[in-house]
Amino acid sequence: MRRKSVLNRQSVKRRNSRGLSIFWRGIRLFTSLSFKISVLVIGMIALSLLFLYLYEYLVSSPYIRLEQVIITGVDEDTKRDLINLSEMNADSSLLSININEIKEKMERHPWVRSVALEKRFPHTLIVKAEKEIPVALVVLDRLSYMNSSGTVFKEVGQEDDKDYPIITGISEVETIRDEQLKIAALVLDIFGAETGAWSHKEISEIHVSEDGDVSLYSISMPAVIRMGSVELSAKKDELKKIIEHLKETGRIHTVKTIDMNYQDGAVVSFNKAG
Repeated sequence: MRRKSVLNRQSVKRRNSRGLSIFWRGIRLFTSLSFKISVLVIGMIALSLLFLYLYEYLVSSPYIRLEQVIITGVDEDTKRDLINLSEMNADSSLLSININEIKEKMERHPWVRSVALEKRFPHTLIVKAEKEIPVALVVLDRLSYMNSSGTVFKEVGQEDDKDYPIITGISEVETIRDEQLKIAALVLDIFGAETGAWSHKEISEIHVSEDGDVSLYSISMPAVIRMGSVELSAKKDELKKIIEHLKETGRIHTVKTIDMNYQDGAVVSFNKAG
């Protein structure tokens, strides 16, 4: 019995010794880990401060100061406008210039469709601007320019060029208006390569109804051309044949209406004098 009691006490001592050993190993592991984390954090802070210092140094350094802005794609007046809109100055650092912010500011110009910017270190900013090109005037609340995509981009001023086809019949409802303008742009594109009475220069008006039906008016021909809104390219080719026949028969100047909205062909109406 005494031997068993001694063995039990020895077993307890071994368990206690093992428990203390695990505890101290845990303390050492925790201390080592905490030290390593502290060193890592201090290193990251030091590195961040170093990068911040370097950035501040480069921003204020004359070696990457903005000295030249090269703008292409627009005229001189628009170039000056873009510089003013960008709010850049001679003290700007090329490194600190926010490309997206400058792009957004420059694209507010009514005659600029898009802008692409590129930094060329150490001193140059390249600006590639795409100018809006009007193809028609749209009658809205005020007369406005429309581009080849059917987008209205600028109100027409008193001194602005007004020698463009006029788009009429445009709805006040935005969704309908957008579709009408796309149809008008498509018509202008289809007739863009034509010559004579229905060339782009000779089209005086394109009327687009809310249903999308198209009526054309020419400067040199008194007739109204009704084309609907589908198969416009095929109808244009048929229209050319009809006009050529009317010219050959000497009746072109007496035509009142050419209606292309018939499945089997077109209907031509004449003035009474014809």
